[in-house]
Amino acid sequence: MTDPESILSIARQVVLDEAHALEKLAESLGDDFTKAVDLILRTKGRVIVSGIGKSGHIGHKIAATLASTGTPAYFVHPAEASHGDLGMVSENDVVLAISNSGEAPELANLLAFTRRFGIPLIGLSSKPESSLMAQADVHLLIPAMGEACGFGMVPSISTTLTLAMGDALAIALMKFRDFRPENFRVFHPGGKLGARLSRVSDLMHSGDAVPLISLQTPMSEALLEISRKGFGVVGVTDDDGHLTGIVTDGDLRRHMSGLLDKTAAEVMTRNPTTIATDALAEEAVAIMNARKITSLFVVDPAAPGQTKGLLHIHDCLRVGLG
Repeated sequence: MTDPESILSIARQVVLDEAHALEKLAESLGDDFTKAVDLILRTKGRVIVSGIGKSGHIGHKIAATLASTGTPAYFVHPAEASHGDLGMVSENDVVLAISNSGEAPELANLLAFTRRFGIPLIGLSSKPESSLMAQADVHLLIPAMGEACGFGMVPSISTTLTLAMGDALAIALMKFRDFRPENFRVFHPGGKLGARLSRVSDLMHSGDAVPLISLQTPMSEALLEISRKGFGVVGVTDDDGHLTGIVTDGDLRRHMSGLLDKTAAEVMTRNPTTIATDALAEEAVAIMNARKITSLFVVDPAAPGQTKGLLHIHDCLRVGLG
């Protein structure tokens, strides 16, 4: 029977070994890392990432992270490169070749191609004297600290360091490109992350779907508008179309006596809480939760008071916010 404490001891040691290696990597970053960032920022093409085995798996992730944070990139399998995919690499690109040993034979044709056509080459390896680093224009060196298995056979520390180097590169490039959340949204329209980055304008109801009445509207008509639109609320606008008030269930209860003899102006709550079209939907949810309301009228930030739509809490819950 397995000993739980022994299992946990092994697992914790692996994490501690990798954490220690990451500290060494952070301390080792220097001029070559800066050169790599500068080189990629200057390139007119894409970052071509390549590697074999576990380095290839990490390379796929690095390419995906670069591409999603504003640096055009894709992964080219070195074996496929030797069978026609070298045509995907242009003189305007920069190649990021990954090999822990720096001696992966599968990379040979790709490396030779970069040398032949003067394509900048960034090498990522733990062996400074390797064939890869001898040919590379810029060297991203990770500390050679063995592997977590203890006998150097299971890629673990080396792959963690390679992944961290790729993340550091991608985020440094992102910062220098001034890549913002609104840009990130373009590349991440789906899933939980896409929902978090949604703008109010992406989720709101607009046009005829928005319940709006004028100040002079009789409450009998206001009730019909609330019922027709189905949001349990109606916005009240002045003669210029500016949102001046809102009629909610609470307002109806407070004015129950003689309600049908009143106008919207007499019943409404003035200066309602609104949200701008360009605000994050996550911000709208926070406002609704804090104020214990279910709807927000949406206004044009360039023309305060001009109603552009309505956002209901259900619209946010539907995409995973709330």
